[in-house]
Amino acid sequence: MLTTLAALTPVILVIASGYLIARTGLITGQQWHGVEKLAFFILFPAVLFRTIFQADFESFPTFDMGAALLLTIFVTAGLLLAARAAIERIWGIPAVRFTSIFQGTMRWNAMIALAIADNVAGDTGLAMLAVAMVFMIPVLNVMSILVLSRYASGTAPSGSKILKDLFTNPFILSIVAGVLLNLSGLSLPFVIEDTVEIFARAALPIGIICVGAGLDLSSLRRPGPALTMGTFLRPVFMPLIAFVIATLFGLQGPAMAVVIIACAVPCASNSYLLARQMGGDAKLMAEIITLQTLAATVTIPLAMLLFT
Repeated sequence: MLTTLAALTPVILVIASGYLIARTGLITGQQWHGVEKLAFFILFPAVLFRTIFQADFESFPTFDMGAALLLTIFVTAGLLLAARAAIERIWGIPAVRFTSIFQGTMRWNAMIALAIADNVAGDTGLAMLAVAMVFMIPVLNVMSILVLSRYASGTAPSGSKILKDLFTNPFILSIVAGVLLNLSGLSLPFVIEDTVEIFARAALPIGIICVGAGLDLSSLRRPGPALTMGTFLRPVFMPLIAFVIATLFGLQGPAMAVVIIACAVPCASNSYLLARQMGGDAKLMAEIITLQTLAATVTIPLAMLLFT
């Protein structure tokens, strides 16, 4: 428990710093967009490429981790969709608000996950988390779009648009490039490798600062069934499902820790953008993101204590 808290506390403090920086006006709204783009398109791809390029895939159970995470996703999504009608009947939560509960439960903030994995397991943790991203990001993006298309009022993007977004995602591209270079046995010129390392060192602090800057505590209203469900289904039940499935695959040690981290971190901040674009309940989605991130100071250490 103390080890987990020691790994998580710096991440929490940097998130808090981002919130304070944004609220003091040191960096303005439009400037934040530039910082976020820098992190998304340059810095995080650099850390993912470098980590995967240097990873020893034979040292950890790559495919067992991927299979466990995918099965966790499908089981959790199946249970949510099966319960949708009951959620509306019992708690009066309409389908459009259910879409935010779905995204809040299924999607994950990879920036926070990478920072925690780095603190918990170092380069090995980063490599494992990058592998998790390969398996999870495409599936969760498509799932979220399909659910919003079915239950919200907006227009779903075309199949070609979905494929284009996936295959131009800088996270996925950088991981694929790292895998190819890793498998090729080639090495980078030391000047290029040192340059990528400098970018990579900047990725985690800047990315986590952006997470804090995106929090909007003023958006929180009196908690109701939808906000409570959207906030706590993910950190309470998804790590439990992941633990059971990962145990069946024989995962343990750092591999189990990374699986739990991937399933316990708050939902992705871009869930709000997708909800807004596709006619979902963007207000509820923003509240879920904020409250989940705040609750993570307690829920992540508990998940790590119970399941790792």
